[in-house]
Amino acid sequence: MALFEFRQTKRSTETLPAQIKEWVPAFVRDASIETLPQVAAKTPSYSELFPAGTSVYIAYVPRSDWRDIVQTAKRLKSEGLNPVPHVPARTIPNRDELERYLGRLAEDAGVTQVLAIGGDLPIPVGDFTCTMDVLETGLFDRFGIRRIGVAGHPEGNNAIGDDAILASLREKNAFESRTDADLHIVTQFCFDARTIIEWDKRLQRAGNRLPIHIGIAGPAKLKSLIHYAALCGVGASARMVTRQAANLTRLASVAAPDALVAELARYRATDPECGITNAHFFTFGGLARSARWLDAARQGDFTPTRTGFDVNRDLE
Repeated sequence: MALFEFRQTKRSTETLPAQIKEWVPAFVRDASIETLPQVAAKTPSYSELFPAGTSVYIAYVPRSDWRDIVQTAKRLKSEGLNPVPHVPARTIPNRDELERYLGRLAEDAGVTQVLAIGGDLPIPVGDFTCTMDVLETGLFDRFGIRRIGVAGHPEGNNAIGDDAILASLREKNAFESRTDADLHIVTQFCFDARTIIEWDKRLQRAGNRLPIHIGIAGPAKLKSLIHYAALCGVGASARMVTRQAANLTRLASVAAPDALVAELARYRATDPECGITNAHFFTFGGLARSARWLDAARQGDFTPTRTGFDVNRDLE
């Protein structure tokens, strides 16, 4: 099994302590995952892959039909999982359509949690331009949807400047304070622990009090990771991965986020100011591969290495 570890942190020359066998399972215990309706259509069972109650985010990409999101949410709920549909502001044309979408999610699929994001469209299709526009409609509260994720970008967002990001973050913190909503941040994936930790500390200095669910790319072939990093606009840390994949042999190898997760687990366990509370996995290498890796990490079924760990499962 060829595992490639991301080792670009300040601690890369240190040996991880024995507590890693405790820190990692605690860090990934309540991890969420992400899927798509088209992936769901090819997946016989989610409940055979992931524990009951696992939060499964359902990506709503441009030109999708929200009815497919509702059907996927309904199916996940019936399997004992917690469906968390995306609500992309720029993709939804108006308040009436948002009301229909949220109503069907709540009534047909029992959804109580969503991820509200701006969306990837450069030009909105209708009335909503940002996350706050949909939050301020009051429709989430009306349909009993109070657990709401909002987007975070450890490496920044090319479409939005840093000042605008911080201003938006302050708005969301204020919204959470004055409403019954329970907000948290769900981030884009990043390959570098140091970047993530420094970003978390910057947000704290800026007054953020929303818990962070950090996005992590699950085990996948390097070629796939490079492809999705380019597609999703992930920046500097992705260039590190590209440099490491200098030959075709490595491109065909499976890369697991062992060192990254180990370092974040250490940060969460040892820094009382850490704002990261959960891990959120993008399943670019397939649901089954991510499920095997996550199960091993949760069970402590891994062998510690100098900077991370190797799970005792076949990921090829």
